[in-house]
Amino acid sequence: MNSEKEEGEMKILRHKYNAQPTEVDGMKFGSKKEAAYYRQLNILQKSGEIVGFFRQTPLHLPGNIKYVMDFFVFYSNGTCEGIEVKGFETKIWKIKQKLIKTHYPWVNVKIVK
Repeated sequence: MNSEKEEGEMKILRHKYNAQPTEVDGMKFGSKKEAAYYRQLNILQKSGEIVGFFRQTPLHLPGNIKYVMDFFVFYSNGTCEGIEVKGFETKIWKIKQKLIKTHYPWVNVKIVK
């Protein structure tokens, strides 16, 4: 969520957790950390450690809730996992993480701080 702060006549939008939106390779990321992890995934893909990855992968949860995972990574050894890049874990995230584990037990979710 963004909040607004007025400075004179100009409004500046700020992320509620002070994350700084960042653009890399023409793609927009919600934070510098997420953009840095994207760069790291590209290096891992070039090295052959991972086959590839998806960005902003939706998971549909009960109650018509759509949770969008930051990355879904496919490793060369045949495994895969969801990646959430977070500065810290919120109460809401912990609830959604439990829902993901219940409804998608085969999806391993790794949190990168």
